[in-house]
Amino acid sequence: MALQRQRGQRRSALIRFGVIAMAMALAGCQTLVPRGAPPPTEAPPQVETPEPITGGIPQDEQRHRVALLVPMTGNNAGVGQSIANAANMAILDAGGETVRITTYDTAAPGGAAAAANRALADGSRLFLGPLLAENIRVVAPVARSAGVPIVSFSNDTGVAGNGTYVMGFTPAQSIDRVVSYAREQGSQRFAGLIPQGLYGQRAEAALRDAVRDHGGTLVAVRSYDRSGRSLQLAVTQLNGEGPFDAVLIADSGATARQAVAMLRDRGATEARILGTELWNNQPDLARDPVMRGAMFASVSDHMFGTLGQRYRARFSVAPYRLSSLGYDAALLVIRIAADWDPGTAFPVAQLHNDGGFSGVDGAFRFRDNGVAQRALEVRQIGAGDFTVISAAPGGFGN
Repeated sequence: MALQRQRGQRRSALIRFGVIAMAMALAGCQTLVPRGAPPPTEAPPQVETPEPITGGIPQDEQRHRVALLVPMTGNNAGVGQSIANAANMAILDAGGETVRITTYDTAAPGGAAAAANRALADGSRLFLGPLLAENIRVVAPVARSAGVPIVSFSNDTGVAGNGTYVMGFTPAQSIDRVVSYAREQGSQRFAGLIPQGLYGQRAEAALRDAVRDHGGTLVAVRSYDRSGRSLQLAVTQLNGEGPFDAVLIADSGATARQAVAMLRDRGATEARILGTELWNNQPDLARDPVMRGAMFASVSDHMFGTLGQRYRARFSVAPYRLSSLGYDAALLVIRIAADWDPGTAFPVAQLHNDGGFSGVDGAFRFRDNGVAQRALEVRQIGAGDFTVISAAPGGFGN
């Protein structure tokens, strides 16, 4: 077992994000004939029999068949294409010659179920995706009946388990990380402004757990619908519950700006403002003075910046932020492929590696519940930019 772990660690080191395959061009090669030697005799041309044309993907039985289930048409086509492009980049970068990733459109006629059945008919032994939770619920029973695991790109932990893994960025981990950091900085009494709906319900549960686990006190939580009047009422009620020295706003940057301005106007001038991973894609927050000093936790963007530059150079457009999930999922497959015999079932046990994996978004590992645990950093909003105030761990201690 120790020897196998050492081999895995060496392979892991080889294909971490820094591994970039370099293409070598061969040019100007020719055979030289010594002076005075007789000219070479030409052999009669050989007629090659063309291979028969068959349907489906090529029958390359020495490669691992992996299906990428993402929307390639419809409203989310841009995200799906970005994930697919990034996955193919990872195959080229990390030398994944033994892996064939084939993309299936979950928004095509027949939807995600039809895409999954086509992938199974083509011999796929692992599904990467789908992106949307509703598609995962459709695909999961199809994949389960065939013994094919799913590594999805969703952040909905409700679909995880029983052969389905969730690789997306979950709010619970972001909230736990930022609450933990705020406690380290002296915050004791916490409050929450939470939107109504499923995301809000899970964010509230995560806030309660995080405050309890890190030794704080939850003073009050108020929810609101998406109207300005409802938000204003929730802020007024929350201020009446005080005092609190930190408040989590589990919503987008646009709503957070409104909420923070209301909080400050109503007397909560010293309370730390905490956010979630939703703020990671909203750099415009740094242009609003009311948001200065607010903090949130997310995966690091350091290596995504490099991926974005290379993506733009190849495809002439900027990638969606979620494209990193496609890149890291492909790296994960390449690492495991070294111990996976072509044509056999995917070795699911290797997903449960306590040491975890590494990629564009940093270190991650799948827990027993099927949800990816991620190493997150804490950022603070400044005048014009975000600053890392607590770096993400490089790995997992236990």
